[in-house]
Amino acid sequence: MRNVLLIHGGAGSDPSYSGRLNSYASFASEEISALDNAVKAVVKMEDDPDFNAGTGSVPRLDGSIQMDAAVMIPGHFGSVINIERVKNPVLVARDVMAKSPHIMISGDGAVKFARLMGYPDYDPTTEKAKKLLQQFEEEAEKNEIPDKFKIYFKYVKPHDTVGAVARVEGEFAGAVSTGGSFPMVRGRVGDSPIPGAGIYVGEKGAVVATGIGEEIAKNILSFRIYNRIGEKRLYDIVKEEVDKFSVSVGIIAVDEKDYAYYANRPMAVGIKEF
Repeated sequence: MRNVLLIHGGAGSDPSYSGRLNSYASFASEEISALDNAVKAVVKMEDDPDFNAGTGSVPRLDGSIQMDAAVMIPGHFGSVINIERVKNPVLVARDVMAKSPHIMISGDGAVKFARLMGYPDYDPTTEKAKKLLQQFEEEAEKNEIPDKFKIYFKYVKPHDTVGAVARVEGEFAGAVSTGGSFPMVRGRVGDSPIPGAGIYVGEKGAVVATGIGEEIAKNILSFRIYNRIGEKRLYDIVKEEVDKFSVSVGIIAVDEKDYAYYANRPMAVGIKEF
């Protein structure tokens, strides 16, 4: 069975970005391990301001940028939650897995850990992020909306993560990174940094989710799909599970024999078989 790296730009992302993602997948596939492939691809997307991760992250309602990221291989997991002022959260998540006794580090603790690991201060705030927040605040004021929680699902942007799954020489790995779902309060956590929700990798394969994190997490979507691997064709499993949702959801997955992707919204994907 050929090696494969499959990446996505988020449920709701512009499908015209797929060509760019194919190039990122080709670039990342030069690495020799499944984890290296997945992480390198996510770093490329974190550095691309068109995607909601790293430099392209959306703001919180207080104007801050807080990001989540996770990596996973069979039996090992690492994530950072609400990390700030780093360029590539996925690299910090990998260090949590490989260089710490923990599996999750959050908030200021995640920032301190990143500095300990040698990651310099970096402000991911872009003019696009500032404009997004300004437009929302102007609309909320215009429509006299006092409780912004009540309009979360009306205004939430449909694409909220980037992710990768890889099968290389029989090994599986996954990686995810996100700037969150705008509009959100400071401290909000979605599905991406939670094992079994936004990501799950085991001996049978790798699954990564994208979409409305609250719904994905409540349904433990990635583990549900992983647990069904081998039941039928991988694409059929993924489609059946995604079609249960009315909100924006997408999945990329790989098993021993196949790979699959499906979303109930447009979704840019990149694929490299090698």
